[in-house]
Amino acid sequence: MTHHDVLALILGGGRGTRLWPLTKLRAKPAVPIGGKYRLVDITLSNCLNSGIQQIAILTQFNSVSLHRHISRTYHFDFFHPGWVQILAAEQTFTSADWYQGTADAVRKQLFEIQVTGARDVLILAGDHLYRMDYSPLIAAHRRLGADVTLGVIPVSAADAPRFGILKLDAEGWISDFIEKPTHPEELAPFALDGDPQRPYLGSMGIYLFRMPSLCQLLEDTAYTDFGSDVIPAAIRSFRVHGYRFDGYWEDVGTIRAFYHANLAMAQPKPAFTFHEPGHPVYTRPRFLPGSRIYDVQLDRVLLSDGCVVEGARIRNAVIGIRSIIEDDVVIEDTVMMGADYYEDREAVRRNGGLPIGIGRGARIKGAIIDKNARIGAGVRIEPFPPEANLAHENWEVKDGLVVVPKNATIPAGAVIAP
Repeated sequence: MTHHDVLALILGGGRGTRLWPLTKLRAKPAVPIGGKYRLVDITLSNCLNSGIQQIAILTQFNSVSLHRHISRTYHFDFFHPGWVQILAAEQTFTSADWYQGTADAVRKQLFEIQVTGARDVLILAGDHLYRMDYSPLIAAHRRLGADVTLGVIPVSAADAPRFGILKLDAEGWISDFIEKPTHPEELAPFALDGDPQRPYLGSMGIYLFRMPSLCQLLEDTAYTDFGSDVIPAAIRSFRVHGYRFDGYWEDVGTIRAFYHANLAMAQPKPAFTFHEPGHPVYTRPRFLPGSRIYDVQLDRVLLSDGCVVEGARIRNAVIGIRSIIEDDVVIEDTVMMGADYYEDREAVRRNGGLPIGIGRGARIKGAIIDKNARIGAGVRIEPFPPEANLAHENWEVKDGLVVVPKNATIPAGAVIAP
């Protein structure tokens, strides 16, 4: 089923400080995931697989690579009514400010949203990992005559401070809402009978608005954020429904959550897998060759296209596109994002440089290696205590994980360890 009268708005995120330094040179939705994809591909693919073909992405910070990825990947032919477009922050005669928050970003683009003629507007985040058909949510929203419908998911007490927590009445209408509660006494009124492991309902950051309701909530108001401003206001004055989702869903907006979500994909029975023929995840076709493997031991590894791996032992890892891993390398518990291009490695060495990839004899554990990183021979990287946070010119430690940023160089023999 194609939803010609639904517009999907994907929020491109702010400065992405929780994913720093992966967001040092790119917007959060452009961060690579799963070896060959980008975060925005997850949400875009959910839309396309749900029959939503009018999609706009609101961007502001470090958006060049995201714009490039969208323009190279998502094309519709002349005989298709769909499109994917960028709505970038801009200064105009009516607004001289950049986006001040999620709601403010949508408000500043209300004219572009209204001219689409959409009946409903589906607002989505660009940094969540899940597979969802939005059609049942849209159907429930319209059948019930809701002004706003929120996607909700059961959450534990430990996870509740990360979410907007809500209360549903017997018919599924939202009667109360609290944004990211931090004290047990705040949570107590929202507890559900049933699953003691996940006794609360959290907002997934999925909001479906009737177009008139969205305009009424944003025009002539100063609301800046959906979670803390718009949704509480909507509950007071509009019919707001909660659509329950019980599948896999993960906010990968922090370094540790991103790390664990990636490594989970390399396990024998992952909760989220790209091997789903009925609901594919789309990304840019790069026409890369198959990976070449020589004398290698692999266990629980997600290995992407175009890699060359020689004489290495790799365990519990994601190895991204175009990764070059030399002889006698050991990689464990690591997310390696690969490279944007190939280079003449011998020419780089002749000129005194260090080639992209992992040099001979390196030992890497508990790390995230961003794209185009140059790791010299004999480098040793080990995880730090979970609470550790350090900043270095060519590497950082976030939540105990060593992160080597994009284009960084770690010279031969360097040791990064507690």
